[in-house]
Amino acid sequence: MSEPRTLPDPSTRASRAARIARAILLVTLAASIVYASVRLAQAPAESTDPSVRVQSDYVLMLIQCAGGIIVMFLPAFIDRRFGIRVPGGMQVAYFAFLYGAIYLGEVRGFYYRFPNWDTVLHFFSGAMLGALGFLLVRLLNDADNRHVRLSPEFVAFFAFCFAVTCGVVWEIYEFTVDGIAGTNMQKVITDAGEVLVGRAALADTMEDLIVDALAALTVTLVGYLDLRRRWARTQSAVGVGVPTNAEATTGTDTAADAEVDTDAEATTGTDTAADAEVDTDASAR
Repeated sequence: MSEPRTLPDPSTRASRAARIARAILLVTLAASIVYASVRLAQAPAESTDPSVRVQSDYVLMLIQCAGGIIVMFLPAFIDRRFGIRVPGGMQVAYFAFLYGAIYLGEVRGFYYRFPNWDTVLHFFSGAMLGALGFLLVRLLNDADNRHVRLSPEFVAFFAFCFAVTCGVVWEIYEFTVDGIAGTNMQKVITDAGEVLVGRAALADTMEDLIVDALAALTVTLVGYLDLRRRWARTQSAVGVGVPTNAEATTGTDTAADAEVDTDAEATTGTDTAADAEVDTDASAR
């Protein structure tokens, strides 16, 4: 009789998929660095043709690809440094985001081919960061060596703030790189070469932050409802058939009081007998 076939563990399959996705991303970004380096030496410094990439475009491409190779190992660093293992499915989503933002967005020019590509990526990143912040706090909250249990409201609030803060840090990064390397990550210069001013210059940054916040809010609300349901179920299970500390203490005190009363009665009885004996002797005299 043949033994029943055991199905592979979903977590093992997700981890294997994460390793494959990371390898594909690493090869793609490394090849993109070589491509950008070659094109940088051949590209003009400036051009009036929006379809022609200039040197600053390839500088940005190099920065993005090099940064992508560094941050792609962030889940492994978190695992080794803090002992927090990011689930394989979330790692796959993370690598997919880097692939879409860096390779498709910068190298393949999806930011210019598809006007809403940046908005889609920011919504995806906001949702992913919200889920990551929620997961990190939940792992700490469920740890056996923790004596403090955080409420679902606090966990969801922290996850939302974590995602929005990461979005703000990214915008600071874009502003800094644009100022140092002369790039156009914040889209303050149009394809026609027009420099935007006032409200128009802030439109891209504010749209990114708003989309990040909406995506994070959506994910944290879903996570909050799930955690709230788990919390209620746990509290209900703990409260069934388990006496409270007050009840247990009251029972102990009652037994102690009964014992004290018994001793008092015995002592009283002894004293009464002694008094009767003394009275008898006094009468005899």
